[in-house]
Amino acid sequence: MRIDMVSEHASPLAAIGGVDAGGQNVHVAALAAGLAERGHDVTVHTRRDDAALPGRVSTPDGYDVAHVTAGPPVPLPKDELLGHMPAFAAELRAGWSVRRPDVVHAHFWMSGLAAVEAAGSLLPPVPVLQTFHALGSVKRRHQGAADTSPPQRVELERGLCAGVSHVLATCSDEVFELRRLGLASDRVSIVPCGVDTAVFTPEGPVAPRGNRARLLVLGRLVARKGQEDAVRALAAVPDAELVVVGGPVTDQIDADPEVRRLRAVAGAVGVADRLVFTGAVSRSDVPGWIRSADVVLAVPWYEPFGITPLEAMACGRPVVATAVGGLVDTVADGVTGDLVPPRDPAALGAALAALLADDDRRAAYGLAGIERARSRYRWARVVADTEAAYRQVLAGRSALEVAR
Repeated sequence: MRIDMVSEHASPLAAIGGVDAGGQNVHVAALAAGLAERGHDVTVHTRRDDAALPGRVSTPDGYDVAHVTAGPPVPLPKDELLGHMPAFAAELRAGWSVRRPDVVHAHFWMSGLAAVEAAGSLLPPVPVLQTFHALGSVKRRHQGAADTSPPQRVELERGLCAGVSHVLATCSDEVFELRRLGLASDRVSIVPCGVDTAVFTPEGPVAPRGNRARLLVLGRLVARKGQEDAVRALAAVPDAELVVVGGPVTDQIDADPEVRRLRAVAGAVGVADRLVFTGAVSRSDVPGWIRSADVVLAVPWYEPFGITPLEAMACGRPVVATAVGGLVDTVADGVTGDLVPPRDPAALGAALAALLADDDRRAAYGLAGIERARSRYRWARVVADTEAAYRQVLAGRSALEVAR
């Protein structure tokens, strides 16, 4: 099967910890690699953000990355990319006219707009499946999760629900929201994000640490990820340190506005000496940092899925997470970790203090997390479920053509 993915702002080549590198980059890279391993011809189309990038890159994992010229070849905030999607679609259309895919899988709403426009202009049209990764309607309704994307985003997402062949939701909460946007229940399937259980394992290198109990948060330094709540909660666990992994490169940590803001908060609550920023780390170093933690925190105000809890569970580490979005699906409350209300440092601090004081419970959570990650969220299963959705859509398209 020839599978083309569209991921307009999240290149699978991006390193973790960049300004806009995160779960979507990891998801697209792992899915593309898994599909290629299953014998498919896979290309990922992403926007060119550097004039020096080659037109096409063949990755060691067996898939290609095509850099699409759409707007200036410089990094741009994703919220500024909508106006460049017609150019993105035009380049996709030109390429697909010569090298037609069997199926297109769009990641994020703007990718969907470009993919539907390009694929729909071909004869016959190529089916497009959509993974939103985040819905603007949820962000706008969720307190504190400000959505700075274009004001027409929600209506464009509603149009995508009508225009694509099928939607792959990452969690049950998203299915509910998609139904609110008018998507019929027979046109959506839940296919979660996954975790590489061969890389994220309990055994392996461990990042250096001292004698203090270690709490760890991992991801981009943006307000909705909840790092400030973790800093404030640290006051309730006086013997622990909080290590923040991700953000700017190491030599730019002190100048970063969000680092400065979080350090000011830490100073105000008396925990400045127990707050550590690593800066951006390579993807290969992430498991070692996770293994070094006693508890991994995932405490966003809003999160469409969240890969960090899966990576922590696969490494055998207990998780404390906020009860939002996909985290409600992935973290089994009282089994692999504890769920707490979002934006509630007091509740978070109480949960952390209780868990750090209970060695047996942390060990039990760790063992249960390994089993849950391996049985439900390994990439092999996610890839197989995604492939099944492609085949279902293609079979339905074939049946429709026969009926005509």
